[in-house]
Parts: sequence; structure tokens; C-alpha cells
Amino acid sequence: MTEHAADHAGDDDGAQADGQAAGRLEQVIARQVRHYRTAAGLSSADLAARTGLSKAMISRVETATTSCSLTTLQRLADGLEVPVTALFRGADTDRDATFTKSGQGSLTVRSGTRHGHEYRVLGTLKGRTDALEPTLVTLTDASDVFPLFQHPGTEFIYMLAGRMVYGHGSYEYAMEPGDSLLLDGEGPHGPLELLDLPITFLAISAK
Repeated sequence: MTEHAADHAGDDDGAQADGQAAGRLEQVIARQVRHYRTAAGLSSADLAARTGLSKAMISRVETATTSCSLTTLQRLADGLEVPVTALFRGADTDRDATFTKSGQGSLTVRSGTRHGHEYRVLGTLKGRTDALEPTLVTLTDASDVFPLFQHPGTEFIYMLAGRMVYGHGSYEYAMEPGDSLLLDGEGPHGPLELLDLPITFLAISAK
């Protein structure tokens, strides 16, 4: 395709005229194309030569004054040697997240919760039935008998401090810092014997 033809292709490509306010998606694509082009040490002319688009079209893309077709996006991605999806990175940013500072997190009451047994939930995602539930468990009293828990899904346990014997079904596991256990939550599980207090472990459950 000649540069003249590419110019016309780019003009047909653009759903918004120069000078109109750019949409959010166009701004994201503009930012990503400019980022990858400069990171690769390419000039606008270099990228134009690689893609078969005109310098004017590259300029319109990078200033968010045109809406690219799928064909143009594929050419840009090929010329920049990145996946097409990389050009949309940052477009969908309104996602739920939970940040928990050290020592914080909401205390939760669950079966077996009592003095010396602390269950601190480190984060939750609203409206997500498939979200992970990370809980920091701290045990400081070895005199109590622990209940066994059962729940749908899986659970991952990572020992941070202390030593304990943890049961799952008919099996027992001697756990110390650095040890981990991945288990089926339907099987009865829980601490059986606390060997070295205080004990702290991270429990992450998923449905």
C-alpha cells in the first residue's frame, strides 16, 4: 500500500474527526503505542514503514484523534512486536482490590474462635463468589481443643511461625515455618496439636 493510500485508509479508519475529544479507549491506545514505539527506539517514520501506515496516521493514533480498526491495531502490534492486547493495557482499570497494612485486617468470628485464637481476614472482594479469602491465623493458647472445619472448595496453609500438627481427614502433618499444605476443604481439617507457641499461619481458602 502506498503512503497516499494508507493515508486514506487511516482517514476511513478514524471514526472521530481531528479536534474532537478523544475517548478513553483511544487515549489508552495512544499512550501504549507511543510507549512501545519509544521503548523500541523507533521514530514515527520507522513505525510507519514497519506497518504500512502513514506518518500522519501514526500521529493521529498517538494523539488519540482517530479510532483504529482491528486491522490497524494488528498492524501496529506487529510493527511494535507486541501482542494486540498490550495496546489495550490499562483500559479496564475499575476493578475491586483490597489493600491491608501490616497488623491490620478485620477480625472475624468463626467456629472455635476464642481467647488465644485470632482469625484476621486480610482482604475480601465485594460481589465475588469465587474470590480467595486470605486469613492470618494466630494461636497463643494450647489448652483448648480445636474444632475441625469443613467447607466447599480448597484451602492453602502456609506456616509463618511456631510448630503444630495439622490434621486433614485421617492424615496428620507436622508443620513448621516454611511448610505448606494444600487441601480439599470438604475433608475435616484443623490444628490437632500446638507444639511451639505462638503459632502463625496464612490460610487461603477458595470456593
